[in-house]
Amino acid sequence: MDRLPGFRDFYPEPLPQADLWSADARQYIFDNWRATARRYGFREYDGPPLEALELFTAKSGQEIVGQLYNFTDKGERQVSLRPEMTPTLARMIAAHERSYKKPIKWFSLPQLFRYERQQKGRLREHFQLNADIVGEPDSGADAELIALLIDVLRSFGLTEKDFVIRLSSRHAWHDFFLQNRGDPAREYEFYQVVDKLAGEETATNEQKLSALGLSLAKATGMIEGAEPTAELKQILDNLSARGLKEFIKVDYGVIRGLAYYTGIVFEAFDRKGEFRAIAGGGRYDNLVKLLSGGRVDLPALGFGMGDVVLLELLKARGLLPKHRATLDAFCVIEDEALRAESLSLIHQLRSASLAVDYSLTPAKSDRQFKRAQELGAAWLVKLVRNAEGGLEARIRNLKTREEKTVSPSDAAQVILAARE
Repeated sequence: MDRLPGFRDFYPEPLPQADLWSADARQYIFDNWRATARRYGFREYDGPPLEALELFTAKSGQEIVGQLYNFTDKGERQVSLRPEMTPTLARMIAAHERSYKKPIKWFSLPQLFRYERQQKGRLREHFQLNADIVGEPDSGADAELIALLIDVLRSFGLTEKDFVIRLSSRHAWHDFFLQNRGDPAREYEFYQVVDKLAGEETATNEQKLSALGLSLAKATGMIEGAEPTAELKQILDNLSARGLKEFIKVDYGVIRGLAYYTGIVFEAFDRKGEFRAIAGGGRYDNLVKLLSGGRVDLPALGFGMGDVVLLELLKARGLLPKHRATLDAFCVIEDEALRAESLSLIHQLRSASLAVDYSLTPAKSDRQFKRAQELGAAWLVKLVRNAEGGLEARIRNLKTREEKTVSPSDAAQVILAARE
């Protein structure tokens, strides 16, 4: 029986075959995501993977239902596996925002689900770093979030030669739309056309924009000009002060297709153009108000970074470290009469936060030694009786072959001291 299409199994390394997904690589990504977000003062949150279907249709309309894993549960409720995290965040903030000082800086590492066609860099499930700032309208929050995105990618060894943040503004396109006498009722339709300009034929783009009473030449002129607005200039100056200017490019070709974006928007791309967007986000100042029925009105912005494209990029750049099984110690039980005492020692070592393993059943010494090597043990520990009949722990460093004999109660401290 195989797994469902678009879903993944994660195996510990070394992988049985190259096309499998690594649980160790996933944990490496999670660790970097968490560590960098926390350095920026972000706090971790989470929500349920199953939500009311209305939470997503309220934000994106009924058309999103075709992309969801949704069903009627046993309580006759219309529910869905979460396709994104932002609506859950907005719901949670609306429920308890008075309990938190503003701005609220939160991050999460959800697993998300979408029933859509599989393609390179996009599966039917993925893990994602979501980072959001709620309750701060100033452009300093936008710069802070973009700086976090840059430093998350830098934490994996990527540099300005590997990726770029393309920065744009819905406000700039809103002004363009009104100046060219666009119909306000069709503004979002215009945004969707701009979002797909690079992927459509020129004739198709001309036809779509003409139907909106707009000119393709003027739209492409706006993109080619790349003149930063005052809003974008503030963000660029802020990032420049941090030494991050080389990672940013003003690109009005980025507009983000989702309806809820209200201000600056941005996407991270690899410089060689080999992959889909690595990350994307922007301001959504009206979403909390929408999902709370007008009860709570807070400005907000955030980004999402999925693990699938990131893993592909790190592999392509040779930046994924090799992972192998490692143990602090392996306890060899040569004398089965000492198994109970050995189990006591093993428990003491584990209680001291050391990773320790042993043979669950009687086995020859050479077989146990081979197992210790397979598991990458740093130390070999063995209980023996001395001439007086007392117990001693013999500890051998498997790298240097140095051996010490200590009291069993001192074994953990000896290993811990050598590890520092």
